[in-house]
Amino acid sequence: MADTPSAHLLAQQMAQWRQHHPFDAMAQAPLEQLVRAADLVYFAPEEVIAAPSDGEARHLYVVKSGVVTAQRGLAELDRPGEGWQYEAGDCFPMAALMQGRAVTATYSAETDVFAWALPAELVRSVAAVSPPLAAHLSERVLQLISLASRAQAQAATQAALAEQSMERPLGELMRRNPLAVAADMPLELALRAMAGRRVGSVMVVDAQQRPIGILTRDDLLERITLPQRSLATPIRAVMSQPVRTLTVHHTAQDAALLMSRYTLRHVPVVDGESLVGIVSERDLFALSRLSVQRIGADLRAAQEVQELRELAPRIRELARHLGAQGVGAHTLTALISHLNDLLTERLVELHAEQLGLDLSQAAWLVFGSEGRGEQSVATDQDNGIVFQSANPEADRPRWLALGERVCASLDACGFPLCKGGVMASQPDCCRSVEEWCERFESWLGRGTPEELLAASIYFDGRALAGAVQLAEPLRAIARGPASGRFLHLLTEAALRGKVPLSWRGALDPQEREGRLGLDLKAGGSAVFVEAARILALAQGLDALGTRERLLRAGEQLGVPAPEREGWTAAFEFLQGLRLRAHLESPADPDNPNWVLLESLNDLDRRTLRVSLRVAQRLQQRLQLDYLKS
Repeated sequence: MADTPSAHLLAQQMAQWRQHHPFDAMAQAPLEQLVRAADLVYFAPEEVIAAPSDGEARHLYVVKSGVVTAQRGLAELDRPGEGWQYEAGDCFPMAALMQGRAVTATYSAETDVFAWALPAELVRSVAAVSPPLAAHLSERVLQLISLASRAQAQAATQAALAEQSMERPLGELMRRNPLAVAADMPLELALRAMAGRRVGSVMVVDAQQRPIGILTRDDLLERITLPQRSLATPIRAVMSQPVRTLTVHHTAQDAALLMSRYTLRHVPVVDGESLVGIVSERDLFALSRLSVQRIGADLRAAQEVQELRELAPRIRELARHLGAQGVGAHTLTALISHLNDLLTERLVELHAEQLGLDLSQAAWLVFGSEGRGEQSVATDQDNGIVFQSANPEADRPRWLALGERVCASLDACGFPLCKGGVMASQPDCCRSVEEWCERFESWLGRGTPEELLAASIYFDGRALAGAVQLAEPLRAIARGPASGRFLHLLTEAALRGKVPLSWRGALDPQEREGRLGLDLKAGGSAVFVEAARILALAQGLDALGTRERLLRAGEQLGVPAPEREGWTAAFEFLQGLRLRAHLESPADPDNPNWVLLESLNDLDRRTLRVSLRVAQRLQQRLQLDYLKS
């Protein structure tokens, strides 16, 4: 047992511990209990601190200074020779101590190490009354990522994230007990009720309180005043129907997307089939001009290409506003992709009309991050055209003309031309249905690793505008399930991307002009994108988003829920760091995914290490599953 420190020394030690999580979140009493019981111990370089042969873990170590390496046995998924690194503030061994078992790794001092040693029983008893400590000991990966995400949000804004989050369930956000009337109520009474409640809408419900229609203030001029409707008219005669609803379990993001898709200002919320609340555009965004619904409506209404060029910066401005409010990466990339879809779709329609082309004979395709619905504010073009033709060579020039005009307009709107030439303005990306299908089948059946590395972006494709059904034969081929040979080659190509971690689990930055940094896409988020694509192709999943692919494929493969959730949490943390870099001044104008190591705080660095380690383990899973001889 440690000697009882003096009051002054105890205060110093408490302050030192509070520099690290989870001790910074612990209440005074339980933290003081740990500090008083801690023994400061020393380990020389290469000295073994804990090993599987020691039996049940009896101490939790908190690193004060130095570096500890955990080297796992061959029974684990790690490659031989790899390990994991613990630095100041890190705790080990956590899972073994909480589960009362031996460690599965050998922990050794890499340098001179000073650490505080805490008895296992004491740690477990304190964890029972201290939720921050218990959560940290139970779920290191998810806890660190969650903590770092909250820190990112707090750094961006002082507004309460819980009140602004687009992931917030509508059951928490909605206005309860909305004004609701029967279908036979006269207009006069319904309008008086709206005025009395000072609301902009009235719901129409049946006897079981199921919503069957809605009347909003915006409907009054067109449906009542101009037609000179009698105020004795039943509201059923002028209400909008059918009404589009969401459930209490849907999120603010779902409501924002629904409003944008159907130009709505109000969305009724149901529990089961009964009306329980309503959300309005004002409830979701206080950005007036910068709302998803408003920008979406303006994009749809644009009559000239120049209007779309002027609207494009508002999408990026909205992204910055939402990012500053703490909106998560998953929500933000979905909203950005949705608005970029609307802009591109309108460009295609305007240019097709100018060229006199019939869009019932062709479809505009989007690939890569836009196909997956994961675009950020810094993204180039990846697109194509599929057209219907009995004579492709004769018909291709007119569709190429459309591709050239749309791609040029997208470039003017801030979406640079694709350096790899994956654009509808190129003959390779402007093909008939039959030609596209032949190309996909060629990749699946005879593709080389080099071809597949270049072609993998096409497997995230979807139709955006025009005759979208023309792309269905391509999607049927692209969704798999793929052959073992194809998965083998695709995995070989994917594993060429190295995760920037050293053999001991430390960040392995690159030097540019004398400064150290990392590419958060290459070897980071791209690892999850490629792995998710391979897993989806192996399972024949009709899913495009990385998050959905990882969760669904992992479930079908029997991967435990915490591991699946760790995949998506690590991916979204990396996406969040990328978005933050994109929204700030980039360290490298030619590569917005490059971040300087010095720009990351201690929590970001620790969580980045954990997230990249998850990426590394995912690569190892692919190697074991798809590179069998």
